[in-house]
Amino acid sequence: MTQQDIQSIKQRFGIIGTNSILNRAIEVAVQVAPTDLSVLITGESGVGKEHFPQIIHAYSSRKHGAYFAVNCGAIPEGTIDSELFGHEKGAYTDAKADRKGYFEIADGGTLFLDEVGELPLSTQVRLLRVLETGEFIKMGSSQVQKTNVRVVAATNLDIPRAISEGRFREDLYYRLNSVEIRVPALRDRKEDIPLLFRKFASDFSEKYRMPQVRLTEEANRLLQSYYWNGNIRQLKNVAEQINIMETNHDISAETLSKYLPQNEVGGLQLAKQATSSDSFMNERELLYKVLFDMKRDMSEMRQQLNGLLNGQPMAQSASSLQSTPINKEDYQMVEELKEEPSNLEEVMKERIIRELERSGGNRKIAAEALGVSERTLYRKIKEYGL
Repeated sequence: MTQQDIQSIKQRFGIIGTNSILNRAIEVAVQVAPTDLSVLITGESGVGKEHFPQIIHAYSSRKHGAYFAVNCGAIPEGTIDSELFGHEKGAYTDAKADRKGYFEIADGGTLFLDEVGELPLSTQVRLLRVLETGEFIKMGSSQVQKTNVRVVAATNLDIPRAISEGRFREDLYYRLNSVEIRVPALRDRKEDIPLLFRKFASDFSEKYRMPQVRLTEEANRLLQSYYWNGNIRQLKNVAEQINIMETNHDISAETLSKYLPQNEVGGLQLAKQATSSDSFMNERELLYKVLFDMKRDMSEMRQQLNGLLNGQPMAQSASSLQSTPINKEDYQMVEELKEEPSNLEEVMKERIIRELERSGGNRKIAAEALGVSERTLYRKIKEYGL
């Protein structure tokens, strides 16, 4: 996808930012959209995970079908099965009439299960069945029903830990996680924080009919260095409070700090350095980019060969390839390639070399092209002895 394509998607779905990991998440969402693979969207609370199932639905063949978002954490355990799968009259005390569940009414469309990690184990069993077979049974019924629903799930839960603690089924995790899209935390998108704050400040200025607040350079630095436990949701809340409470609309770092919660020892919680877990996820993003690029390269070769056989100019086929999404068969091919780590390491190394050559050795530009952090790229350069 071109940067123009990505920017168009951001405008359509209200996504703000230029971060390379965020851009890569959007690319993956568009690439997997035409398939019926289940997608798991991971990331901390407040990072904007809800945008990605909307992108997937809009770019899928189901875009004219129903789209429902269900917050699994907000529905009581006693009624979640009824909400998802429906019930028949008399199934339980308050079931005074038949009721269709989301898997029935979303047939032919997309179902977004937010906070899927909060589902009870009994519901997880039923969900696994409908994902594997497309079959479900209403509460109080013995009749098996079929549904054709594309499931996109999201969670801020540490699923591997939940599995080890017996709170989440491992087989359901692997079934949901056909493709994972990781949405970065706000602290990992430092360059986007001022953009987001200005957008929120402008919105609240218009909403409350007040002059727009402006941050000093020092305040901007503080904004970018803060940890942001609540991510974008917290930043938006801070912008609203400042806009309402401050009569002086030039905001200093001292004024800003009053609106940033203190940690347990009375100091501001500033962002930490990247952890080994962050590094692993960056490498995973790089791996997927390499694999999808391999797919595009092979598709381009096939198109060019077909063009030559049909007497068409060789350069013709490449132009339309940028917007060609990955299909289910291609994705299966990518999954098979992942089973050959030695070959992948060579491909990844070649990809890094190519981007470094294109950028004239500029690691920042190469990292952005690869969709990873400079830290990850530096480590891979050192690992490969480049």
